[in-house]
Amino acid sequence: MKLNGAQIVVECLKEQGVDTVFGYPGGSVIKLYDELYKQRDAINHVLTAHEQGASHAADGYARSTGKVGVCIATSGPGATNLVTGIATAYMDSVPMVAITGNVPVKLLGKDSFQEVDISGITIPITKHNYIVKDVDTLAATIREAFRIAREGRPGPVLIDITKDVTINETDFFCQPVEMPVPFCHFKDKHIHKAVSLIKKSKKPFIYVGGGVVTANASQELQHFIDLVDAPVGTSLMGIGAVPSFEPKLTGMIGMHGTNASNVGVNSCDLLICIGARFSDRVVSNVDSFAKHATILQIDVDPAEIDKNIATNYSVVGDVKLVLEALNTSLEQQSHPQWIAESQERVKNYPPSRGESTKRPREIFAALKELAGSDAVIVTEVGQHQMWAAQLYGVDKPRHWLTSGGLGTMGYGTGAAIGAKFGCPDKKVISIAGDGCFRMNFNEIETAAKSGLDIVIILMNNQSLGMVRQWQTFFFDKRYSATELNPNIQWVKLAEALGGIGFELPLHGDPKKVLAQALAVKGKPVVVNCEIPKDDKVFPMVAPGTSIDDLIDEDV
Repeated sequence: MKLNGAQIVVECLKEQGVDTVFGYPGGSVIKLYDELYKQRDAINHVLTAHEQGASHAADGYARSTGKVGVCIATSGPGATNLVTGIATAYMDSVPMVAITGNVPVKLLGKDSFQEVDISGITIPITKHNYIVKDVDTLAATIREAFRIAREGRPGPVLIDITKDVTINETDFFCQPVEMPVPFCHFKDKHIHKAVSLIKKSKKPFIYVGGGVVTANASQELQHFIDLVDAPVGTSLMGIGAVPSFEPKLTGMIGMHGTNASNVGVNSCDLLICIGARFSDRVVSNVDSFAKHATILQIDVDPAEIDKNIATNYSVVGDVKLVLEALNTSLEQQSHPQWIAESQERVKNYPPSRGESTKRPREIFAALKELAGSDAVIVTEVGQHQMWAAQLYGVDKPRHWLTSGGLGTMGYGTGAAIGAKFGCPDKKVISIAGDGCFRMNFNEIETAAKSGLDIVIILMNNQSLGMVRQWQTFFFDKRYSATELNPNIQWVKLAEALGGIGFELPLHGDPKKVLAQALAVKGKPVVVNCEIPKDDKVFPMVAPGTSIDDLIDEDV
């Protein structure tokens, strides 16, 4: 049948199983938006307040569901406003397809109104990108983009479509979706060598990253942990891959990791890294990191092997398949003394245990008690993010959404909206700082218009708390540009944008206020939680030092 380009885009989205897209219209995509209107019963379009909000919403939708998130923007500034969200998805391996419009082919390269080379701009932050200048190639391009976004190590793909392509017609034929086959590069000999290393180990430690969540491999991981009988720590992105109630879990590793995890990494004789990339926030000082250990790395992306840390052995392939193979080949191991030492450190050195984190502890304890283990937790970036990582206790994969690699302030509200559309039956809670929240608080209006009862816990210390913490420790308390406006009325702002606000003063009862906030239906909620300006995240590793050289608060 003959269809124009706009119709082909919508038919391909339906073909790929897309039910929700996030975006903002404009001249170069007006034909596409006309078709979305005609097919609004098939695809729900969510109009965000800003294109960056659309990209973060697509990201949150993808992380919480495991599906490909989709966002749409017009040419020029509309397209460039997606860049931060695309980069966020790229750093955290989130499957996303971003569709942008561009000027007609004959106007390309002429500095036309709202023209920008978005495919050139996004080359470093996408798995692949396209500019479509011929309607005959459009359907094949969209199908390939979704395949690339999903396969191997997932990530964002951008499709830039010129305006005339959305208007022109060509023959269109439906095509069954070909789901990518899990990447299986490894052979039996690789598994046998890994098993041999595990059997020789007396003090193994398992380091888990977000790749386990992406691969839907938490069940296989749990079996592996039990077989190896080893303590297990996670990266920031790996939170939720292991339930918080797992006795062998030691917590997060790295700059704000726990004593048990950081000491465990530097004391073990075998470090098994699964779906993690040894980022600088985990490793800190390369020369001292796991210096007594043989390092075994398991990852779907061969580019990550030996990139940041030299490994002794590696297995490249889909994490789920690798763990299945290891579990089949590995006999039960036993390390009771090593496990006991680890659990003793967990007991004696809990994170954020001092007086300067008393209020965050109270708030997160009340929140976990009320929200339970089925809530999806989204965070912004900063102290509140680290407190949430340390104190909340996430029990399920895809229930922890945070910008780990790029550290994007302003991520949370858009991502929470996407997560709520993806998981409408779950309570979605965004943990924010006042510095992050003010960057994209306009998306409260999107949530209100859509009737979404997301809850935003605003940890308000009237400062850029994490930068202030660094200024305290390393810059002689010169608080340059980190004190924020104390006069913003966050409750009134929430109400002005169609939401509901609650005040939680410094000495107020968190449980009482949070219970009221969580009970609201059909509207976004902002809870303005007053916390002391100089509350800090402990422990902390100073930049460039060993991760077991922890700055902690005397208690």
